Amino acid sequence: MAELGAHELQVSVVSADQEVWSGTASMVVARTVEGEIGILPGHQPLLAILAAGEVRITTEGSRLIANAEDGFLSVDHDTVTVVARNAELA
Repeated sequence: MAELGAHELQVSVVSADQEVWSGTASMVVARTVEGEIGILPGHQPLLAILAAGEVRITTEGSRLIANAEDGFLSVDHDTVTVVARNAELA
């Protein structure tokens, strides 16, 4: 796997039946059952249960919003994976 730049996250948003979005980002913000969380490059490993709501992905020059529910968010080595039963780009 190629080395990511110092300010990039590799992000995947998947639902039960398809990959919704995949690419690099500078920040991810998601709603979990414990509250909203922001993920930046260098974040410590994390596993969180998603609450129904938006996952906001900041990419170079734009911001994507996906609606997700019933799933989890995983962070490990600048890789963010959002797995949801239902997910779609807003």
